[in-house]
Amino acid sequence: MSHIPEDVALTRPVEQTHPDNLPDAKDPNDVVAALHQLLDKSEQHDDVRMSILGISVSFYGRLGMHLMFYGGTQIKLLHNRTVETVLRDLSLRQGKVYDSPESVKSIPSFIQTYSIALDELEQPDVTKYKCFNDFFYRKLRPGMRPVQHADDPLGFCSAADSRLTVYPTVEAAHTFWVKGNNFSIASLLGVEQGSDQARMFEGGSVAIFRLAPADYHRFHSPIDGVVGDVHDIPGQYYTVNPQAVNESGFDVFTDNKRSILYMTHSQSNAPIAFVAIGAMLVGSILWTVKKGDTVKRGEELGYFAYGGSTVVVLFPKSLMQFDEDLLKNSDVPIETLVKVGQSIGHSLLPTAGFNPASVLRGGDVNSSEESSASATATAGATAEAAGGSWDVWGLSSKCTVL
Repeated sequence: MSHIPEDVALTRPVEQTHPDNLPDAKDPNDVVAALHQLLDKSEQHDDVRMSILGISVSFYGRLGMHLMFYGGTQIKLLHNRTVETVLRDLSLRQGKVYDSPESVKSIPSFIQTYSIALDELEQPDVTKYKCFNDFFYRKLRPGMRPVQHADDPLGFCSAADSRLTVYPTVEAAHTFWVKGNNFSIASLLGVEQGSDQARMFEGGSVAIFRLAPADYHRFHSPIDGVVGDVHDIPGQYYTVNPQAVNESGFDVFTDNKRSILYMTHSQSNAPIAFVAIGAMLVGSILWTVKKGDTVKRGEELGYFAYGGSTVVVLFPKSLMQFDEDLLKNSDVPIETLVKVGQSIGHSLLPTAGFNPASVLRGGDVNSSEESSASATATAGATAEAAGGSWDVWGLSSKCTVL
């Protein structure tokens, strides 16, 4: 398969707003005023090009970066309680705007601005959508995102229509892409450093799927597997633009609101952590599967409402071999444009080869010292001894689905 590097992708609509015309940010009040001004425009104009979604290049890339990420002073503003509060309020307010029946008038201009292919949609008649959000998390017709190598039990596929970066270790991702000082497996999962949950993915690999506002916003399973628990983590609504992610003084992925779906890979019995991360103007992360469901690669797991965001998938050590073109692009680093169902790599483990007990002891993930049943029992006993009510992967059974 040939992925398309973003730097050679087709030209997208260009936002006319220029950073030189934007106010300089010296204190939190400047940021708050600018954000309110943008939202007011969004509510007043039928043309989505005059709204926050329509000027996403400016809002996520130019205005957001200009106001918040050019220099240490601006970065510190985002940690100001006033700015944090207004970002949360604006996200909720914008969600109400796009949930209202009146918001359907923005759909035609959105389609025109982003060249949305209506023939791909399950419902191509735009008059059938009840609100803008209804169109935003639109469904595709069956067969529009076929799974590559669907008969290969070792295969993994893209979880979203997105811009993808992949790294063989979380440490490599931290070096090349995610520069936040506090980024780690434990902080991403919202657990204690050294906990069973964090240790299960220690030395593991990571795939980062970044969705833009115009993208199809339903996310799909990258594996054949079984759905486990969901763990919801409250947080901020910062932009997931690469410039923010690459800023060392800012922790986008570990500060933002996120919801973690734990899964078990059918072929290897390995755990997978599917982390859906909210962003600026993304007020909802919704799951369409429940614990115990069996899913195939490419089947839907859930969706984001109103806005662009990110999915981060964690794989345990020695499980994932990413496709070579993805690794080369990510090392540059540049993002690769992918669609749901496209190949991203394959499993390196034999059938039922993952041994959780060995991992928790610091051994090989594929240790054959214990049977699969014994390994599961040992891992469960380890978690109980730690004083928690955990399943085999260390996730509390008390977590609830959104």
